[in-house]
Amino acid sequence: MSVDQATMATTAPTAPGKLGDALDPAAIQAYLGELDTWLRVRRSELDELDQAALAVGRGGELAGDMSLALALWKAISDRYQLVFATWDGGRVLQQERERISALIWGRLDGATELPGGLAVSLPEAGRLCDALTGQLRNRLALVPGADAQSARIRELRAQLERIRDQVGLEPALTRDTAVQRLAELMSRLEGITAKAERGGDVGGMLGPLEVEATTFERDLIVGNARRRDARDQVISARELRSDLEARAVALQKLAATCVATVDPAPRYAVPDVDALGPVPVTPDAIGPYLERLDRVSQALEVAQHAYAAALDEHHQLVALLDAYVAKARASGVADHPDLVASEQSARGLLERRPSPLAIAQQLVTTYQTWLIKETTP
Repeated sequence: MSVDQATMATTAPTAPGKLGDALDPAAIQAYLGELDTWLRVRRSELDELDQAALAVGRGGELAGDMSLALALWKAISDRYQLVFATWDGGRVLQQERERISALIWGRLDGATELPGGLAVSLPEAGRLCDALTGQLRNRLALVPGADAQSARIRELRAQLERIRDQVGLEPALTRDTAVQRLAELMSRLEGITAKAERGGDVGGMLGPLEVEATTFERDLIVGNARRRDARDQVISARELRSDLEARAVALQKLAATCVATVDPAPRYAVPDVDALGPVPVTPDAIGPYLERLDRVSQALEVAQHAYAAALDEHHQLVALLDAYVAKARASGVADHPDLVASEQSARGLLERRPSPLAIAQQLVTTYQTWLIKETTP
């Protein structure tokens, strides 16, 4: 089975602008047209590659890459539909053009079928799908022979240029290693090119280089997406930690007020946010740190509810006693000795610091009982 030459040359279109831009309408229209063509051609090629893999009994071997390529295609197709709907035939003002920019350059968070919750933008997903498709094509040996060597070399050159852009996004700690690997790939391609120009057969040399370049490009895209996700998590962790610190200070005051006001008072330790240490900045450490922050948040919530409930019970008793006294005055029996003595005893307990809630509750209930007796015909 062979793949059409036009299909082989199809790569995801270059997205216009950047995140936050109000994109030019003409650029949006051109991009949508190119993306629509790419989606149709890429899906046709993936279907052809899938059939070829099954035909030669290699469906299981290539299932992982094929599933990821199809998942990326589906995520891109879904996002294309949203962009196309927002485009609305060109009826877009600045707000819609900024929203289209966000849809193009924002993360494909809805693509839950991507392994590991991989969060990539629409352009990154397109490049990754191209890379996977090229790898599948090479592994199935669907590229024509010597007559296509020059086309394959051109594709490799374009791929290495994309890799060069990705290398520029690497952090300083790993950039040197990525630069060295890119230089090695470029050197090998130059050697292959020189041999091809001399008329040599380079088919056996191109395959391994294509696989390595595709793997390297995929690793760079995935690594950049994961680092971006980790950066977002770091920001979330810092915001949550700041909120927890403020909540902890407020809870300490609430707990002190409760202990001084009511007896018995809840006894919950206020978690020490500082004990968690500083917010980590590495992808491996930020996830567990967020989990610890969440547990501290839950502990603060439990303690806050307990202290607030105890204080609320005290306030309700005071309000209930006030209501009974008002009712006694309205009935003309507020000066009855039993009621006066009961009110004074109850208020004395409720104003004590800390106030014995159980005894105060009994006295308020006693006042209610006497009031009912005095006002009942």
